[in-house]
Amino acid sequence: MKDVTAAIIFKDERVLIARRAPGEKHAGGWEFPGGKIEALETPQECLQRELLEELGIETKVNNFIAESIFEYPKGVIRLLAYQVDLVSEDICLSVHDAYRWVGVRDLLSYDLLPADIPIAHKLMEGLPI
Repeated sequence: MKDVTAAIIFKDERVLIARRAPGEKHAGGWEFPGGKIEALETPQECLQRELLEELGIETKVNNFIAESIFEYPKGVIRLLAYQVDLVSEDICLSVHDAYRWVGVRDLLSYDLLPADIPIAHKLMEGLPI
């Protein structure tokens, strides 16, 4: 099982999602940005590194939110989602071709990657009715 991180970044009551670019693994799928944890790296360090590499943003990783375990054809991942604050906000895409700030209630109207869907449900559970 591979451990992968996901950033839950809120701004003005919306959450950041990004779409994987053509030619990338899972191209066209929307996700909470993040990436694979490398050897000797904490999930928090991974998120800071991945967000800087993939989106060009500096961040502060805060509380753990939820995990999702999903079996893709090439193996099982455990997606670890953390609440993240932006330190710098100028997003520069590298492995994504689009990003959106989306209301939590609207997350499932996007073609989220399968491992991200339980995280979206968890975020939706925390909303007031």
